[in-house]
Amino acid sequence: MKTSEAAAQFLAHRRIAVTGVARKAAGHGGNPVYLRLRERGYETFAVNPAAQTVEGDPCYPNLAGIPGGVDAVVIATRPDQALATMHEVVDLGIGWVWMHRAFGAGSVSPEAAEFGRAHGVTVIDGGCPLMFGPTADGGHRFMCRVLTMTGVVPRSV
Repeated sequence: MKTSEAAAQFLAHRRIAVTGVARKAAGHGGNPVYLRLRERGYETFAVNPAAQTVEGDPCYPNLAGIPGGVDAVVIATRPDQALATMHEVVDLGIGWVWMHRAFGAGSVSPEAAEFGRAHGVTVIDGGCPLMFGPTADGGHRFMCRVLTMTGVVPRSV
């Protein structure tokens, strides 16, 4: 499936968890994603085992702690933490994961992506939800074009 199609399907889900949000937002990709999704009307859930609140909202230690569960997850942690999150995603029956990546390694873990796909999870392994659809702005759309040409944003998932 093309990444743009997968992004549209991912963003059609309304209850989205964002892992890796931080108490202090500076330099953390998860916080801007969390805030934009919240601003655009998504029911968002911050996940960080070391925080009680993030961006003025309750923060959950893991995906299992979110009341009512979620439909999709943005992984915005270090890549070495993505596999543990993917195991939790599979255990909870969540079908959609986006591994955030703009520059550098981001949160992409090939091992976690392979594990998720082997267990029926649709995994977008690169790019950012803010580059697509109702969450996008001009700057993110431009970055999407450039990063797609360089291979950072996959053309398909």
